[in-house]
Amino acid sequence: MEGDHIMAVAEFTIQRTWQSDRSSPLRWIFSHVIRQWPYLVGILIGALGNAGGASLLPVLIGQAFNGINKRVPDYATLGTVALLIVTSQLLRGVLQLGRNFSAEIIGQRLERDLRDELYASLIGKSMTFHDRQQAGDVMARATNDVREINLMMNPGVNLVVGSAAFLIFPIIFAPRLHPQLIIIPIIYVFLYGAAVWRYLGQLIPVTQRVRREFGVMNSTLAESIEGVETVKGAAQERREMDRFDKTLRNWRDAAVHQGRVESIYLPNLLLGGTVAFGILHSLLLYASGQVDIGTVISFNGLLMMFGFPTFSAQFSYSQVSSGLASARRMLELINAETKLDENAAGHDAPMQGAVAFDCVTFGYGDGKPQLEAVSFDVRPGQTVAIVGQTGSGKSSIIKLINRIYDAGSGCVRVDGVDVRDWNLAALRRQISIIEQDIFLFSRTIAENIAFGAPNATQAQIEEAARAAQAHEFIMSFKDGYQTLVGERGVTLSGGQRQRIALARAFMTNPHILVLDDSTSAIDSATEDLIQRAIFRAAQGRTTFIITHRLSQIRWADVIIVMRKGKVAAIGTHDDLMITSLVYRAIFDRGDDGGVGGDLA
Repeated sequence: MEGDHIMAVAEFTIQRTWQSDRSSPLRWIFSHVIRQWPYLVGILIGALGNAGGASLLPVLIGQAFNGINKRVPDYATLGTVALLIVTSQLLRGVLQLGRNFSAEIIGQRLERDLRDELYASLIGKSMTFHDRQQAGDVMARATNDVREINLMMNPGVNLVVGSAAFLIFPIIFAPRLHPQLIIIPIIYVFLYGAAVWRYLGQLIPVTQRVRREFGVMNSTLAESIEGVETVKGAAQERREMDRFDKTLRNWRDAAVHQGRVESIYLPNLLLGGTVAFGILHSLLLYASGQVDIGTVISFNGLLMMFGFPTFSAQFSYSQVSSGLASARRMLELINAETKLDENAAGHDAPMQGAVAFDCVTFGYGDGKPQLEAVSFDVRPGQTVAIVGQTGSGKSSIIKLINRIYDAGSGCVRVDGVDVRDWNLAALRRQISIIEQDIFLFSRTIAENIAFGAPNATQAQIEEAARAAQAHEFIMSFKDGYQTLVGERGVTLSGGQRQRIALARAFMTNPHILVLDDSTSAIDSATEDLIQRAIFRAAQGRTTFIITHRLSQIRWADVIIVMRKGKVAAIGTHDDLMITSLVYRAIFDRGDDGGVGGDLA
């Protein structure tokens, strides 16, 4: 993925030598499929071979009928025809196998490549983008919609190509039997094309609705499962079941509507009329002596070939339409623009750790700003405590330092360089953040600790765990560091999760360390040990601590007091106790276990 277009729509990109065409769903799929051109040739040859063998069969049967319909049967002709039938049908079977094999290869590779491209795009999108997405709908697009595109190729496109060949060969063979016999096939193909065009016009919006309702249903399901503890805690199981049933009914109604559209399929009626008029026309020619009985049999056998495109199209075009609807949903995610980009050519240097906010204003979406005109300077190596009530903007400050979000106005600088001018990977690689809501992957404890340093040795992992006071409880597990962690770390206690997160931060040896209330779930005895580990880790690096614990606030070099998105006061503990009523209220109402003051 390279080029200016990609830089404009992705926070991180994976460099590739080839770029898909994302201007439309059809072009996007075609740009992937055309790379498998040898298998496309296999589909085409197989389809033509299959249709050619199928059309040759009634012609040969007509010749055999003429050979046996004589006073003295022509057994030599019968033998030749029999040999040709066996040979042609064996060859037809081999070509058809090759066609189906080629279609399956393309379908599987298409699903693989599209899922890979979608995942690379999603992992590169900014948090602003992900905040607007429903996880269940994204998963539906990344799994079910990608699968629909596979099925669009095989059996969908495979049958469409095969059907087209079955429409062509009767037109080729019929006039060879008699010039007038091309009339009925030509009329059928014309009417068939018009009917399918009308059918697709009705089908496309219906399949789009089916895919959309499936995404909504999947989002509702994912949300309920994610919040199942809250649902059970509030005894709202019945309400959530009713809510899911509603989305399920909407999806069912959309699917039923699609079935209703598919049932009103005119080519079925056209086929019956074509066969009837074909028999009539050929018999009239026979009655006038212009054709023999073998020609009548051959011609009507050719007309029966129209049965395959007639019946298969009802399913195949529906599959193609559903696949295109799925491709459109996937492209909506891939092409969704974000204001962030990786700035691959940006500033990339070892970080000293100086941080400056210059009149920064920031808000999530179009709501009230979380930060207003925030300004402060932090020197390299300083420890900074950020305090304030919930919603005062403490965590928002941190997310602007490593560009999880960009400031709406003003400037955030690291080492005197605007963070937007940094190479994004270089910036984030040197900043480690431990948040209160810690995310652990469904992997081993060792893999979670080494997530930011995947090449770390077992000794380095254990050293980081000891520094975070995690080694002892890890070794109490049966499998030690190879213990699998449940999704989001649910099999661990809050304190255990936070200690693993601390170990993960120590592994990356960051120049800027951020602790966002990272000891909130740790008991006092363990906290004392971790406090010392954090104190040692903070030496020589810039450290931001967002906390409500006075024991941590006291040893900070600089304390920033936030109130309603603004900086209420900045200074040392001793200075603020004298100059700031807001800060002093913390100590008047709080204790060493946490902040009790009201900063409002």
